[in-house]
Amino acid sequence: MLPWTRAPRTPRARRRLVALLLAFAAFATPTATATAATPTAATAPSRGWNDYSCKPSAAHPRPVVLVHGTFGNSVDNWLVLAPYLVGRGYCVYSLDYGQLPGVPFFNGLGPIDKSAGQLATFVDQVLAATGAPKADIVGHSQGGMMPNYYLKFLGGAAKVNALVGLAPDNHGTTLLGLTNLLPYFPGAEDLLNAHTPGLADQMAGSPFITKLNAGGDTVPGVRYTVIATRYDEVVTPYRTQYLNGPNVRNVLLQDLCPIDLSEHVAIGTVDLIAYHEVANALDPAHATPTTCASVIG
Repeated sequence: MLPWTRAPRTPRARRRLVALLLAFAAFATPTATATAATPTAATAPSRGWNDYSCKPSAAHPRPVVLVHGTFGNSVDNWLVLAPYLVGRGYCVYSLDYGQLPGVPFFNGLGPIDKSAGQLATFVDQVLAATGAPKADIVGHSQGGMMPNYYLKFLGGAAKVNALVGLAPDNHGTTLLGLTNLLPYFPGAEDLLNAHTPGLADQMAGSPFITKLNAGGDTVPGVRYTVIATRYDEVVTPYRTQYLNGPNVRNVLLQDLCPIDLSEHVAIGTVDLIAYHEVANALDPAHATPTTCASVIG
């Protein structure tokens, strides 16, 4: 998708974003624990994904698990990418994670280490259903970063072949410097920690991000791809999305198609150029060049 505009970066826009974050934190229930229910796939029509009778083919031997971003869910985030991959012969699954009690539809707000545990349970379910020894994971935003915790601390490296992140906040985010303003709003940081820990965990320099990246960005045996956009207004600076380590490919969307103006949301939800690169990452042996023409390919 090409015709996307950048979000405003004026002081007024920044004040509004701060107000939005604080208002949502105030709305959310004051419980800093994700719901204990087993992660479930959404019951809404999924256009061919979350089909537990699907068996991986010889051409695509691993199921693909899609991990939504903050405020996302297992359907809305993947209305384009999931059918795109199903149409290419993959068994595709998506989960909801990071739910807070009393907050419907908007997920990814609970403590991220607990969300990683939900992902671990879901991957086990997918592997049991498909009979595959490993899965591939594709995630957007928090969903591209959170699986790193699963890989590093919850045994996921033995069950995952590749992790593809679309605009992942692998090293946290400054939200265009907004996180630096929190000390000027008394109680704001405590409010985020208490009511929306999934947001607080993603701030650059948070205890979660510090633990996540201690000892290196990657683990052996997993292939990593990061697909970023220079117009990202949420995970900033955008270069902090990149990973360092073996078996890593960091991709800037505008290096593939200079006129692609997708920002943080678009790259994960509608951008066919980014999705072509996702397909390449999942099947590198049959990769084809990703260009501006990939929107029609």
